[in-house]
Amino acid sequence: MRCKEKMETYLREQQVPFEEQHHPRTFSALTIAESEHISNKRVAKSVIIQVDGQLMCFVVPAPYAVNLDTVRAITNAKEVRLAHEEEFEQAFPDCEVGTMPPFGNLYGLPVYVDKSLAAEESITFPVGTYTDTMSIKYADFEQLAHPHIAMFARSQVAL
Repeated sequence: MRCKEKMETYLREQQVPFEEQHHPRTFSALTIAESEHISNKRVAKSVIIQVDGQLMCFVVPAPYAVNLDTVRAITNAKEVRLAHEEEFEQAFPDCEVGTMPPFGNLYGLPVYVDKSLAAEESITFPVGTYTDTMSIKYADFEQLAHPHIAMFARSQVAL
């Protein structure tokens, strides 16, 4: 089952309302926001990080970057680095590389979400392709993914 179908099935089973969007092929969360005419702060991007040898999913708004020193501090880890594509593509076999949804929990990965994204009423995220996204209420995401909420990101572009 492809990621998009997996997410549709999961959200329906959990009785969570969602909207699906389709946009021109894009490789950036910022471009997703632009093509879908929504605030870039609402577009959730998943950053996969190796934390003491374990893959973890860190979810931030599109214009943000993960601060690895902060991740090290909040996870009490010794070694923290961005995961290489070949390391995480096996963890998300039903997704095109870089289009992972923020539901790392469905793939056996712990999920952390930046507090800035938790402030949004709804979030939009890729669902396994460079052309498809879904939107759900942030509260529903939190209830399903059970993320650790912390401040670990910083803005890279003007909001």
